[in-house]
Amino acid sequence: MLKSPLVDLSSYFEPFSKRGIELFIKREELLHPHISGNKYRKLYYNLKAAEELGYDTLLTFGGAFSNHIVATAYAAKERGFKSIGVIRGEELAFGELNPSLQFASSCGMQLHFVSREVYREKHTKEFFEQLQSKFGSFYMLPEGGTNELAVKGCEEILNKEDESFSHIALAVGTGGTISGVIRSALNHQYVLGFPALKGDFLKKDICTFTSKSNWELITDYHFGGYAKITRELVDFMNDFYQKTGILIDPIYTSKMIYGIIDLAQKDYFKPSDRVLMIHTGGLQAIDGMNTYLRTKYSFEIQS
Repeated sequence: MLKSPLVDLSSYFEPFSKRGIELFIKREELLHPHISGNKYRKLYYNLKAAEELGYDTLLTFGGAFSNHIVATAYAAKERGFKSIGVIRGEELAFGELNPSLQFASSCGMQLHFVSREVYREKHTKEFFEQLQSKFGSFYMLPEGGTNELAVKGCEEILNKEDESFSHIALAVGTGGTISGVIRSALNHQYVLGFPALKGDFLKKDICTFTSKSNWELITDYHFGGYAKITRELVDFMNDFYQKTGILIDPIYTSKMIYGIIDLAQKDYFKPSDRVLMIHTGGLQAIDGMNTYLRTKYSFEIQS
């Protein structure tokens, strides 16, 4: 598996430079231009399994700005699979597609729009059988791509050069990426997860993949929930980009980094701590979010 570069950000942010705390970011978004970050890791072993089992079609699920939908569409095109995306929100089928869904469609993904009510039934046997009846045989990837093979891929995010860090921080969507990181973290390392969704219900899901206790979810930095954004967060993203030259996405990584800097300001970390943030990609969401922001507000994300 590929390794991503580390960048030292300690001197860029006062809560770290003044307190003598080291802050690094692992740039997983550089792994691939379209299958970047945790999506590259999650798909790696799943694509191998689909090929070995003889499937020619991938089917998966996601919302309007889904990184997973975009990554799966491109990966399918690159590896010679057909692809189907079951998209939450039947109203999205009318009018112009947002940039994320346009890209997925341009990669050959067949978009199947369903109501939010129907989408909530995606885990049921009846819904699966309806999809089989409509589309035939397919290799199914769950929403967000989280399954045992995805977690196995995410175990490979950390490597030997990361062993000296005391804390590993990353955003959390469906819980697969953090489960892999928890598994591979060493005994002296503590994993901090920042959910993009409200609530701490993901604890139960994460515990299905690992029995380790070297982690916690910090639920105070969701900015209203999944795909929600505020002027404060946009200003933070733009300031981070101006200081570091590193783009961050509006749904996941930006909220985690905001949280880490705020925790440092509140003396969560000790002067001897070394903090590693994982950039999990998702930059494709910037164009889609900016399209939304331009229609409602007078500000946007710099890129």
